[in-house]
Amino acid sequence: MATNSIVKVFSATVLLFSANISFAASSDDAKQSILNDIKTAQHTLNKTQNSISKEQAILAKQIFTKQQSLSKLREQAAVNRRLADENTLSLDQLQTRLDTWQQQQQYQLNLLSRFVRQNISNSASSNESANSQNELLSHVVSLINNQEQALYPQFKKQSVVLSNGELSQANTLQVGPVAWFSTQTPKLMGLLNLDDESNALKVALVQSTSDDNPLDNTLKQNGVGSTLLTFDPSLTHLVTSQAQQESPLEHLEKGGLWAIPIILFACFALTIALLKAAQLLRLSKIKMHSQMQLQQLFKAENSSEFAGMQQQLFNLTLQSEKGQVRDDQLFNQLIHDKHKLDNFIGAIAVTAAVAPLLGLLGTVSGMIETFKMMTLFGSGDPEVVSGGIAQALITTELGLVVAIPALVLNALLSRKAKAYYSQLEGFALQLSQLEKGANNV
Repeated sequence: MATNSIVKVFSATVLLFSANISFAASSDDAKQSILNDIKTAQHTLNKTQNSISKEQAILAKQIFTKQQSLSKLREQAAVNRRLADENTLSLDQLQTRLDTWQQQQQYQLNLLSRFVRQNISNSASSNESANSQNELLSHVVSLINNQEQALYPQFKKQSVVLSNGELSQANTLQVGPVAWFSTQTPKLMGLLNLDDESNALKVALVQSTSDDNPLDNTLKQNGVGSTLLTFDPSLTHLVTSQAQQESPLEHLEKGGLWAIPIILFACFALTIALLKAAQLLRLSKIKMHSQMQLQQLFKAENSSEFAGMQQQLFNLTLQSEKGQVRDDQLFNQLIHDKHKLDNFIGAIAVTAAVAPLLGLLGTVSGMIETFKMMTLFGSGDPEVVSGGIAQALITTELGLVVAIPALVLNALLSRKAKAYYSQLEGFALQLSQLEKGANNV
């Protein structure tokens, strides 16, 4: 019984193992078939997608062609509809449409005129002559041509006014707002002034007068060239300002008639200031002593210890007794010394006060003349008006230049004189207390 059961179990195990082997083999076959089906489907899908892409390209071309033909048909339909509408329009409607077109034309002319006025340098002359659309369009076309030439600058022959006033033919090259020139006879190279509205441009700055290759040959042969080109960042404004520089004498001459008294007052004040400065510097130094020392010098009648105004005060004290008489004599001497110290200093103060007033008077006179010229010739040119005002203000400038130093000199000299007089006054007070025959104070 046990043996049979063991056999049965073994046989069942064998059957189960064989069943597992057969199931694994069948599953591998199924996987392989599925993979083959997937590859076949992918290949079919790729073919289908390629055919769809080709058909889409063909259909897109057909759609584009149809859209083009549809647009043309719509435009033709619009034209036919407009023609049909015009056949049925009344006279008033036609007049309204004509007025609208004329307004559009006038608006376009205004735009063209504004563009020409803003972009063409000689706009004043062009606007006066450009009244029709064709003339305005010609100006716009010329402006476009100039812009194209500016993008690709080239040399061209042009008349140039040299710095000595001679008119000469030169090779010119313009790059933006800067233009160079070179002439063969004489050998010159430099910058041009483009602000001149005449046909002949003016020389702004001469770079070289040597016998080297001309500017155009250098640039043509070497491209940019090995020669350094002169460049003016101020676009000739610096040259203009240098041309307007003047000497001090020319500046004073522009002040006119009223500059003469201002200069005379300046010379007068300067002379007095120099003389007073020399006088005050030559004054002897005030020697200060105690009351006891002064009493001993007074008793010994030793006036050699002092000098100048201080010695005069000491001699007056020796010649008179203590009392009202001595005080009056000292006071009179102090008044005399004060007058001597302050003499002519007031003239410097008068110069400091009068010089600005004379400058203002000259400015007012110059402004009156400027307004008279404006009345006669108009104020169209701002340089004429500003030039007249600048000349009128020269006298005010000159008056202030004279008044400020005169005021400073007056203050310094007055302070020096007052300080010296204060020391004299203190010394006189000490002398008024001295007594003959006294041994102490």
